[in-house]
Amino acid sequence: MRKDIELPEVKNIAIAVLPERGPGEMKHWSVYFLNLKDVPVEGVLVNARGYGELQGRKKETATVRYFLDVVDAMSFRKVEIIMEEAFALTNQYWVSFFEHEKMFDKKYIFVPDSITKKNFIMVPLLNSKGVMIQ
Repeated sequence: MRKDIELPEVKNIAIAVLPERGPGEMKHWSVYFLNLKDVPVEGVLVNARGYGELQGRKKETATVRYFLDVVDAMSFRKVEIIMEEAFALTNQYWVSFFEHEKMFDKKYIFVPDSITKKNFIMVPLLNSKGVMIQ
């Protein structure tokens, strides 16, 4: 039975975390969903959660679901603002969407302390530096 289940590979979809300036000098970090495809994706659902250990104690954030609906080709949508304190945790974004009426899903996992300037790249579409998983 399991061999009959088709698990299509997710391509040209990414999650990126970028530092941004808020009002005044306040700095915060934002998480983005990027559609790097030449077709729109529909029914986009992002399930976000953090988990791991902080100071020797198990810690888990609330699980939050974001419905982005349609994300046009070669475009992006902001998912959430993330606090720097959460970078010490594993931050998981489980994404599901439809492309040509076929469902796709993939987990994007930022391991603890991976969201840092040493891992910055130029993030496509946003034309800014951040950490991205594709």
